[in-house]
Amino acid sequence: MEYEIIHLPKDEWKGTIIPIKYMTDKYYDVLVNKTDKGFSIEIEKKDFAEPVTHTPEEYNFPDKLYEDHWENAYAWGVLVNDELVAAIETDQELWSNRLRITELWVAEKYQKQGIGHALIEIAKEQARRERRRAIILETQSCNVNAVDFYQHEGFSLIGMDTCCYRNNDLQRKEVRLEFGWFPEEKKKVKREEIEIRMETKDDWYNVELMTQHAFWNKHHLGCVEHYLVHKLRQDKDYLPELSRIAVKDGAVIGCIMYSKARVVDGADIHEIITFGPLCVEPKWQGYGVGELLLRETMNLAANKGYKGIVIFGEPDYYPRIGFKTCDNFHITTADGKNFDAFMGIELVEDGMKNIKGKFYESEVFQNLPKAEVEEYNKNFPQLQKLRFPGQWD
Repeated sequence: MEYEIIHLPKDEWKGTIIPIKYMTDKYYDVLVNKTDKGFSIEIEKKDFAEPVTHTPEEYNFPDKLYEDHWENAYAWGVLVNDELVAAIETDQELWSNRLRITELWVAEKYQKQGIGHALIEIAKEQARRERRRAIILETQSCNVNAVDFYQHEGFSLIGMDTCCYRNNDLQRKEVRLEFGWFPEEKKKVKREEIEIRMETKDDWYNVELMTQHAFWNKHHLGCVEHYLVHKLRQDKDYLPELSRIAVKDGAVIGCIMYSKARVVDGADIHEIITFGPLCVEPKWQGYGVGELLLRETMNLAANKGYKGIVIFGEPDYYPRIGFKTCDNFHITTADGKNFDAFMGIELVEDGMKNIKGKFYESEVFQNLPKAEVEEYNKNFPQLQKLRFPGQWD
């Protein structure tokens, strides 16, 4: 696909009409019959006597981007000569932990060029990042091309509404159909299925490439973590004896990088350790690779006499491994703050009982100039920078 997908900011695109129009000579006939045992439902593709066309003009409420009732809407699109020719909009259904595709449209001239598939992949990427249990969407039983397209993209029929648009939707052959896509169920890998070892110089490029893939567009546009790995290896605080990579079938699929840190309480300086990044190749995320890396290296650190670890990390991930917010240890950030993403863990019982004060990590974590990162990116295949919900800037 030669077209670039970009984020469509709400303040610029709210209210933009999505001119969804289609012609069809087929429909999915929906039959609902009451039986002695309940109901029977049949859905069968049939031919219209004459082609049917649906356009935005036939409705009093044409589709628009960022409608008020979609409270968490987020949209992407394709522009050609500043004209919108394709768009997808999603909304986070928070109560059920699902992601709804509220709009998907590709102008007729640009169909069958892979744009629709690429837009669906954006939604799947959002669902993966947010750990949604499903993506759901609606289409109509007479929009056969859409129904067939969604099935080709891995969606399955999950429900219907026979009076969504009018009370005679069944008779008009325009029944609302709900489709759902479900992420692959992932089975945790066993320790013996992967190799966990120290990296060698021959691994450096692949470790950085994997790290770039793991963090790309996660917290910011692009990422800096692969450059951090490069810089960290040269830093006096780096701890290669604790750092490890995960390898499967000859490919690097994860890494964890440790470094020295300190907690300062006036004249008292307590030496501890931190790690970062800890990351896993996107296609291997959810298989437990990161946890295997972490648990194995925590044991290494404990055996080498380290008392505790303090990190900045994801508060919905690390607590299940035993991490607690640092207010439990009377430790704050360098500027005296505490928050959910600032966590620590004792490697031995009461290991941080007598440690309190302000946490400082190596200066390398702060010394990642944007210009240097952009220059370093030239060493890797070019990736598109794209906005996603939840990014920090």
